[in-house]
Amino acid sequence: MVNILWFSLILLAVWFTTVLVRDLWHHRAELKAPFSTSGAIGFVVNFFDVLGIGAFAPQTALLRFTKQVPDRLMPGTLNVANTLPVLIQAIIFIRVIEVEPVTLVTMLASSAIGAVFGARIVSKLSENRIRLVMGIALLVTAGFMIVNGLQGIQGSGTAIGLSGWRLVLAIAVNAILGALMTAGIGLYAPCMALVFLLGLSPKVAFPIMMGSCAFLMPPASATFIKKGSYDRKAAIAMAIPGMVAVPIAAFLVKSLPLDTLRILVVLVVLYTAASMLTAYAKGRREKVNPSP
Repeated sequence: MVNILWFSLILLAVWFTTVLVRDLWHHRAELKAPFSTSGAIGFVVNFFDVLGIGAFAPQTALLRFTKQVPDRLMPGTLNVANTLPVLIQAIIFIRVIEVEPVTLVTMLASSAIGAVFGARIVSKLSENRIRLVMGIALLVTAGFMIVNGLQGIQGSGTAIGLSGWRLVLAIAVNAILGALMTAGIGLYAPCMALVFLLGLSPKVAFPIMMGSCAFLMPPASATFIKKGSYDRKAAIAMAIPGMVAVPIAAFLVKSLPLDTLRILVVLVVLYTAASMLTAYAKGRREKVNPSP
């Protein structure tokens, strides 16, 4: 089963690369230098994603601070830019830890299905709705990061698989998490909490989280690409360095003292959430009381 999943990930990577390259070629006039700022962001966030920091929340903060991507295109850009780096992570790590096949496959499939529907909805939202959704998403992400940092999400289970109502619940919740990820809520922390609460071994959290992201992001990102709801220049500028960063972190660095960095990331994410929600409130006021 693991071999089938691993081969499926390679096929997904080839398929998604084809979809992305075709779209970039048709819109190549948009791909003008400089790429340095977006490229640096892509490398940094994917490097620390492998080490457990997460990508979406700090990436949103950095992109917004440097004004690289309009708010309206932020969800699509995040998903498209990180798809290939996440697939590489999954290809590297999917063989390491054993998970009961039915549990793994059904949870991965449900997250992918949820993401397709989520992407269709998010890609149609107005810029101001995107600000509201992402502001809330960042607050939720910061909350999970704080709880995790305080060791409030810990698992003591030993099971490597689920059955009965626990499996049904896991499938349903992971579908919801897949949909929410397309709006900017990272899947890692809430999926980890789900795994722990259902009594699974903490060790199986990683392949489930990583596999869910790897299988949900290509179809979700393809939807954003089809609808043109992403920043092409920023996405490819972040994707290529991100793919380089993943094996460096996975094989060469492996671990770093990250507690101080996590605190800094939480503070930056909270600031970005506040700025998103402030911009949303301003947009609402302008809509109700338009300038003469």
